[in-house]
Amino acid sequence: MILIRGAGDMASGIALRLYRSGFTLAMTDLQHPTSIRRTVCFSEAIPLGTCQVEGIKAQRADTVREVQALFQQGIIPVLPDDAGTALGLLSPDALIDARLMKVNLGTAITQAPIVIGIGPGFMAGVDCHAVVETQRGHYLGRVIYEGAAAPNTGIPGLIGGYGIERLIKAPCEGIFTPCRQIGDTVEKGDIVAYVDHEPVKAQIGGILRGILPEGTPVYPGMKSGDVDPRCEIDHCRCASDKALSVAGGALEALLHFGYRE
Repeated sequence: MILIRGAGDMASGIALRLYRSGFTLAMTDLQHPTSIRRTVCFSEAIPLGTCQVEGIKAQRADTVREVQALFQQGIIPVLPDDAGTALGLLSPDALIDARLMKVNLGTAITQAPIVIGIGPGFMAGVDCHAVVETQRGHYLGRVIYEGAAAPNTGIPGLIGGYGIERLIKAPCEGIFTPCRQIGDTVEKGDIVAYVDHEPVKAQIGGILRGILPEGTPVYPGMKSGDVDPRCEIDHCRCASDKALSVAGGALEALLHFGYRE
C-alpha cells in the first residue's frame, strides 16, 4: 500500500496515475484543507465526505477499519491527519510526501521501504530515496536519485504568457469568503472574494481555476486563487499537465525501487 501525504492538486494527479496503474493507495490532508483547485483535489473528501476526480472516487476515512473497507471497494481513502499519525497506523510499503511545503516537515528515509519526496525540501539518499522535480521546464517530472530538486523561486511557471499575475493572494489576515466560483469567467480587477471586509481582486482575465473555500483563515500574501488565461473550462475538471508529469516521475521511482502490489 502507498501512502500519499497531501491531497491537493499535485498529490491528486499522482494518485490518479498510481490508481490507474493498479496500485492501492491512501491519502492524508489537513482537517480543514487549503487546496485551491478544489474540483481536482481528493482533499475535498475530508469536508464533503466523498468526492470524485476524473471519475475516480475518494472517501473520507477516520479509522484503519474504514481504510481497509474502502480498499475493498476500490475507493481511495482520505484521512484528516493534522498530527501526522496516519503513517504509524497504516505502515505503508511506500510513502510519497506531496504536500509541497518547500521544506521537509519530518519525512525520513526510514519511515517506509520506499520514500519519495515531491519538489524542493528533500535530499535524495538522505531523507528520502528519490525526489521528483516540480519546477516547470526541461526537467519537470524527472526523478532525482542523488541530490535535490531545484530550489523554490516563488514565481509560478508561465501559463498563457502569465506567471505571478495568475495568482490571487490574500491582502490581509482574516477569514476568506469567495463571491465567485471555480469555472467562472473573470476580468482583471473583478472582486472574487473578501477577507473580512477587504476585497480580493483578479489580476488578469480568464477562468477562475481555483479558489479557497469559504471560512478559510488566511494571512497576508497567502495564495487564495488561480486564474487561467487560456479560458478552457475543461481545465477546471481534470489534472494539470504538470501534475501528471510529476506523477509519472513518482511512478518511475516506485518501479525503480521494485515496488509491487
